[in-house]
Amino acid sequence: MQPIDIELRSDGKTDSALSSTSSLSSFQLFSREISEREFLRLRDLVYREAGIWLSHTKTALLVGRLAKRLRHHGLKSFKQYYDLVINSPEERIQMLDALSTNETHFFREPQHFELLKSVIFPKWAEEAATGYRSRKIRVLSAGCSTGQEPYSLAMILLDRFPGWEIEIVATDLSTRALEIARTGIWPAAKVDEIPLSYRKAFMLKGFADQAGKIKAGPEIRSVVRFFRMNLNEPAYPLTGKFEMIFCRNVLIYFDQRGREKVVRRLASFLSPDGYLFLGHAESLHAMSDRLRSIIPTVYIGKDYAIGDAKS
Repeated sequence: MQPIDIELRSDGKTDSALSSTSSLSSFQLFSREISEREFLRLRDLVYREAGIWLSHTKTALLVGRLAKRLRHHGLKSFKQYYDLVINSPEERIQMLDALSTNETHFFREPQHFELLKSVIFPKWAEEAATGYRSRKIRVLSAGCSTGQEPYSLAMILLDRFPGWEIEIVATDLSTRALEIARTGIWPAAKVDEIPLSYRKAFMLKGFADQAGKIKAGPEIRSVVRFFRMNLNEPAYPLTGKFEMIFCRNVLIYFDQRGREKVVRRLASFLSPDGYLFLGHAESLHAMSDRLRSIIPTVYIGKDYAIGDAKS
């Protein structure tokens, strides 16, 4: 493997390592003070903007994650912060960045990748061989976080379908997470999540002062494009249909009404024989009249059977 090109601060430290623990601790003493009215106003704003529902049990989370934004602006109360954020589209983006949870892994939820390799990919290969399917695959990774999901999909698709046209569209609400995803650089410990054959074929390892990092290689980077998308928006900036849509561990942050809206919007971009993948803690139940489950958390068009082929 070749060395990866990683930009570090001249002192070798990350921004988080440079924060002052003592000043933050003193700031947190007063930032814990949030009135019921202030919490409700911020909670409702987050819900309107992103569809994310914060119950009262999330008060500490909201306070803890927005504390840095108050400190950044030199504000002394959440009332002052609300007055700022309600009038600043830029700060609303920063607020949602701060409240976003970006937990993810390479090849997360192995049963999904096993279904791809053992059932879906062989079916696609057979259909392409008989001329029933084109040699093109489009995938949407909604809520892609720091990029491990779309790059995992790029690895497994490029390995299984060499010479095919592969396009992976990856979106997230968090600009901070998308910046990491576009860079495609993570701590080297993450490499253990990647099967050895894919690791050797598609990942790069840092050396010397870049040691301790891994980077997505050029082949998988070439088939993935990232942009910000808010799943709570009434219309998504997407075109065409997708053979697979991944929206895993995202719906858990929405209430029932929000989940229904998101699923229906996503389903409108799913090809007739396409697959929707949700997270292990998510289920559609009877939410959508367009989709049905083929295994837990994987859905297909209601009138399409997984074994269907050209008739």
